[in-house]
Amino acid sequence: MKLLTKKQTEVMIQNGIVQREASNKVESVDFKPVVKLFTPDGNCTWLLTELYPADHDVAFGLCDLGMGFPELGDVRISDLEKLTGPMGLPVERDLHFDADKKLSEYGSEAHQERRIVA
Repeated sequence: MKLLTKKQTEVMIQNGIVQREASNKVESVDFKPVVKLFTPDGNCTWLLTELYPADHDVAFGLCDLGMGFPELGDVRISDLEKLTGPMGLPVERDLHFDADKKLSEYGSEAHQERRIVA
């Protein structure tokens, strides 16, 4: 399974463009996550909001490697495509995920719970 659908890719690229334009004005945009990725045999989860306009392989979002310290940051989609969990299962896209809040809200909740709850 591809990690990102064509539609998700388009939305995330557009979000990246909007974010870069806002950062030129010393602002930032708090998007809802577009996609949730996870390791089915591990505790890793990624809620991603945007792709960098200059490099569509780099995504930004809330990243949780299952060690109790979720954080905002960048991740390469190609790295996630190669990643497997402890039992060898690849990263998957949550087909039923529908974001109901902004990334900062997921981040605040993740900080309190020490894991992404989505």
